[in-house]
Amino acid sequence: MTAITVRDLRKAYGGVVAVDGVSFEVARGETFGVIGRNGAGKTTTVECLAGLRKQDAGSIRVLGIDPARRRELARKVGVQLQDSALPDRIKVGEALRLFASFYSRPADPKKIMGTWGLEKLKNRAFSDLSGGQRQRLLLALALVGDPELVVLDELTTALDPVARRETWDLVRGLKAAGTTIVLVSHFMDEAEELCDRVAVFRDGRIAAVGSPAELMAEAGTASLEGVL
Repeated sequence: MTAITVRDLRKAYGGVVAVDGVSFEVARGETFGVIGRNGAGKTTTVECLAGLRKQDAGSIRVLGIDPARRRELARKVGVQLQDSALPDRIKVGEALRLFASFYSRPADPKKIMGTWGLEKLKNRAFSDLSGGQRQRLLLALALVGDPELVVLDELTTALDPVARRETWDLVRGLKAAGTTIVLVSHFMDEAEELCDRVAVFRDGRIAAVGSPAELMAEAGTASLEGVL
């Protein structure tokens, strides 16, 4: 079954075309990577998927929902964006309880804190967290609604190598539970490790779609870096 269907998506900012006729599908339960250089159209595309931006043309359905119906979409989709932030003085535990209150059937905030290593930080203010701790909290907030689909933008930015590997394991756990994942990443080893398929964005268009192994074989390279 299909979780995401995008047809001829277009988005421009003034005279600058950010996304130029993008089409793709994501299957339910799939981990789908979005990779490409800065300015390739990745973030604009996922923001349109999440209902944070309105496309100029084309159609999008996420779990059968038009992203313009943001309230309905938010019940089923969790989003962790690279530039997300919270009020400086809100505490970790408060943020999780607040976000859980938005849902009729949220995940247990205490369990989420344990899973993401946030228990010892529950009384710490957002402004006092390290970059890696903030990233873990923002990801936990994306999952507290127990979503069917999550969008993860630059998931492991600011994480040290050990925390990065631990986060990969948690993403694998989400996949094993049947969660559909859209993963935007600059780290090609991350896409190779976690993604069933990836879409390579270039200049607002999709240059190639396939499994990491397929794309590397076609490009004659041992790493997705060579595909870009």
